[in-house]
This record gives sequence, structure tokens and C-alpha cells, in this order.
Amino acid sequence: QVQLVESGGGLVQAGGSLRLSCAASRILFRIYSMGWYRQAPGKQRELVADITSGGTTNYADSVKGRFTISRDNAKNTVYLQMNSLKPEDTAVYYCNTKPLLSRNNWGQGTQVTVSS
Repeated sequence: QVQLVESGGGLVQAGGSLRLSCAASRILFRIYSMGWYRQAPGKQRELVADITSGGTTNYADSVKGRFTISRDNAKNTVYLQMNSLKPEDTAVYYCNTKPLLSRNNWGQGTQVTVSS
């Protein structure tokens, strides 16, 4: 099954920036739309950004104008550049296909914590 390895999270002050990376394997990466999802404590996992195989991007209203998703098909990697971070962005961030190939197959995620 697909393997997903997220990295790049950390602790940052409000207004700061982070760049997340997700390396995918065991998948014909270039043909799939990919998404970044996040799950905050006590909340359901939500999709924050996605990118099609052709490079078209979509964003949740809560991150529009602050986050940028991109992909490098040669490296089987999808990125999330996060600027102007807010405390409400604190969550574990995951990448996955969109739509999901499997509801139960997720990487370990990467923790993003934004202090006020």
C-alpha cells in the first residue's frame, strides 16, 4: 500500500512560517491529486489544501492566502508552505491522496504548534 512520510513540523510563534514535506512511495505519484490534511486535538481531520496532477490548487478558506501547496513529481513529494501562522493552525498535518485511496492508510503526520 501507499507509504507516506511527512516532515518539517515544529514549534513556531504566531506570524511565523514552516514548510512541510511529504514523500510518497508505492504509488504512481504523478497521476494522483494530493492533499494536505490536519487534525487538531478534539477535532475531525480536515482537508486544508490539495493539488491535482496538473498542478491546479485548492485551499480551505481558513488557510487561503497564507498556505501554498506544491509538488515535485520527480521526487514523489508534495509540499506545504505555511506563512502567517496562527495558533488555530496548531494540529498534526498529514498528506494523502485526494480522494483517499484508503481511509485507514495514513503516515505518522508531523506536528505543527503555533504559540501566541
